[in-house]
Amino acid sequence: MILIIGIMADTHGRVEAAKVAVGLLRDHGAEFYIHCGDVGSDGMLDLLAGLPAAFVFGNNDWDRADFERYAKELGIQCLGASGELELGGKKFMVMHGDDSRLMRRVIDQQLHDYLLFGHTHIAADRREGRLRLINPGALHRTRQKSVAILDTRTDQLTFINVNG
Repeated sequence: MILIIGIMADTHGRVEAAKVAVGLLRDHGAEFYIHCGDVGSDGMLDLLAGLPAAFVFGNNDWDRADFERYAKELGIQCLGASGELELGGKKFMVMHGDDSRLMRRVIDQQLHDYLLFGHTHIAADRREGRLRLINPGALHRTRQKSVAILDTRTDQLTFINVNG
């Protein structure tokens, strides 16, 4: 059972920073990797190759058909613009966060344990009802680059600063 989730978003093709981030997530015990959109390049997907991973498209991921095809070749799950996962006995909704109506609907429905998103480039952690909303931060266009690690057993979230 997958219990430790590594979360990232908004890499925008910055492969060097993403390489450091994936290493940090691995060092913190990540068993599954989720990218919340604005992947930005095949190079980012290459970093997830061979790892249990899933991603969604962001508003700056232009060539979605190519990303989806390449991800399939690498064994990475593409969730499209948004998608659901069940990990560690918890229900996750993953999206980029640029569709405010969809975010509101997910929040209002209260069907998931976690809503993982990006887009704002600002790390965030808050609850609305039973739903915990997590934005891991960004690896591009931000003062402090960050990713996050979530332990689904304890519900403990840790933001990890990324230098790179």
